[in-house]
Amino acid sequence: MSLSREEVLHIAALSKISLAEDEIETMRTNLSNILDNFKVLETIDTSEVQPTSQPNELFNAIKEDIVAPSLPQDVALANAPHRDGEFFRVHAVMDED
Repeated sequence: MSLSREEVLHIAALSKISLAEDEIETMRTNLSNILDNFKVLETIDTSEVQPTSQPNELFNAIKEDIVAPSLPQDVALANAPHRDGEFFRVHAVMDED
């Protein structure tokens, strides 16, 4: 299916994109090729294929919870830019009004 120059300009306007003069022919060719590919797909018999909303099986990628020792407190605080004794010191995020 070959699109006309006017159809390409209409699609560009609907997409809110501007095309330079040299891009119009390139887009016309590319969009026409895409539509031709859909024509090929329309010829495939899918009557035996069950409709599906998800082609791949869904599963949760959950890592096993393994208990491991924590960092010692002095190691965890070693690179802190500001500390207050055994704690990280950070700027207040919210006022307490």
